Amino acid sequence: MSENLFIDGLIVKAPHRNAPDFVKAKLSIKREEMIGWLQQQSGEWINADIKESRAGKWYAAIDNWKPDPDHAGGGAPSSDGNPPPGDNPPPADYDDDIPF
Repeated sequence: MSENLFIDGLIVKAPHRNAPDFVKAKLSIKREEMIGWLQQQSGEWINADIKESRAGKWYAAIDNWKPDPDHAGGGAPSSDGNPPPGDNPPPADYDDDIPF
């Protein structure tokens, strides 16, 4: 298992216990700290996963997954690190899930 890499200036918390069901996480951004961190990164995209530690603390960890060049096949992200269009289409009732 690889070491988690974090995004400076980004804090993730579980939703408030009284938050509606459609609120999945709470993010806080320390603007200047995150801008400084972003300026040190390369590439167009930075992917992250929201995770929960064994102690129950939520955090964002950078997802540096890259396709294995020896394994060609469907579903591999494009060169920008994102899944190809149509790889994971939204559910048919996607619009009905939006709370606004």
